[in-house]
Amino acid sequence: MSRPTISVTITLAAGAGLAAYTLLATPAAPPAPPAIELGNGAACAAYSGLPPGWGSDRHAGMQRLPGGRFVLGAVDGYAEERPVREVTTASFWIDRTEVTNAQFDAFVRATGYVTEGERNGSGAVFRAPLAERGQEAAYGSWWHAVNGADWRHPEGPDSTLRGRENQPVVQLTRADASAYAQWLGRSLPTEAQWEYAAKAGGQGERIERGPRDQHGRPSANFWQGPFPYMNSREDGYPDRAPVGCYPANGFGLYDMIGNAWEWTSDPWHGSHQPHGSGAPAAVSGEEGLIKGGSFLCASNFCVRYRAAARHPHDIRLGAVHVGFRTVSVAP
Repeated sequence: MSRPTISVTITLAAGAGLAAYTLLATPAAPPAPPAIELGNGAACAAYSGLPPGWGSDRHAGMQRLPGGRFVLGAVDGYAEERPVREVTTASFWIDRTEVTNAQFDAFVRATGYVTEGERNGSGAVFRAPLAERGQEAAYGSWWHAVNGADWRHPEGPDSTLRGRENQPVVQLTRADASAYAQWLGRSLPTEAQWEYAAKAGGQGERIERGPRDQHGRPSANFWQGPFPYMNSREDGYPDRAPVGCYPANGFGLYDMIGNAWEWTSDPWHGSHQPHGSGAPAAVSGEEGLIKGGSFLCASNFCVRYRAAARHPHDIRLGAVHVGFRTVSVAP
């Protein structure tokens, strides 16, 4: 029996999305944009959050990927990652990093866009519970709906983005992320596009191994220690890190696993694991599909810092650990 294939295509956003993009200069046939020189703690700390060519190159901060065939899913992961199947993608461009606070701020300044979180007045924020002697915290008690939490104030009204312009923007719903993508004439990636980019020609990470390099050092931003009580911060970051603090994958893309979950354009389909990912429960009844895990994924709770990992998330809920990146069709 032949294995099913999926052909992935993208249509550029019409109307307001393309009109908004005229705010940026658009060469007819742009060359590949200058590379973002990231991949270590010093480089990511110095990064402004705006890629070279921003405002003049329509593919600023992006990488063009050739089309190809790969295996979607994993046989050794969670149930929702199966069945594995071969998938074919057309060539496309994808952001080399998660969209940063600086990039989203440029969008808001240009358009006056107000996010759903700002209109609704709250967002989901993680707060580590105190461990009582001999007792465990109730499942999910580390999540709180915080009034005044939005993309400008990720942890609540007392938090700011000062000095965090180079971190991934969070507290956005799927519609917010899509609005930014349309402004640039782009879209959110499908699951197949996202996983193809994350696997970069390989098989992806195995579930029994954490994201560490050959010397045992963290190679992604994830939770070290017993979740949700204590994060040893072995990787140097208590929560979100600036984008690009770890080496790029084989396609030259940063932070495809860890740091922040990333929205895709796909609806959720699959089973629901009882232990979840540490993500807030759905409240609207409509779930989107997020990929890649976040700084809250730990070996004892959410082993989803892997390319094949996937999870449902309420499309109307902004959270402190969910960001995104964009794609566009390849010329």
